[in-house]
Amino acid sequence: MLQIQGVKDKDLKSVICDNILRDLPNWFGIEESIIEYKKTSKDIPFYAVYNEDKAIGFVAIKVHNPYTAEVYVMGTLKEYHRKGIGRMLINKCEEYCKENGMEFLTVKTLDESRASESYEKTRQFYLAMGFRPLEVFKTLWDENNPCLFMAKYIQK
Repeated sequence: MLQIQGVKDKDLKSVICDNILRDLPNWFGIEESIIEYKKTSKDIPFYAVYNEDKAIGFVAIKVHNPYTAEVYVMGTLKEYHRKGIGRMLINKCEEYCKENGMEFLTVKTLDESRASESYEKTRQFYLAMGFRPLEVFKTLWDENNPCLFMAKYIQK
């Protein structure tokens, strides 16, 4: 049975993040990025989806101000893709925003100007979840990885 839980333990956050991101090399293939995600995730709200006692997905939420939170990093083990885990995690992010009086949930992902079948699926997922593209930052990450900034209004 699947259940979602908040994770407080910093070391556990790091282990979950590492295990899942390393299972997703088409999305998280840059070692420096994995290290940064693990480091930052230790100190921000973090939720994991468990199948019995195994963490199969997670999301870390970065709060930017009283109005806005970001899906800082999210991943689901590849074998669990297309099983509703991502939807559970985004719903938890929205719940977090509502509980804390926030109006916007944002996410950054790879823009379509860089061809990637994996990231095309990611963009379609976020669109289906109600996120809308706002702006492309061509050099935020680097010239080869243009960043698409998306946002979703959270009904209070």
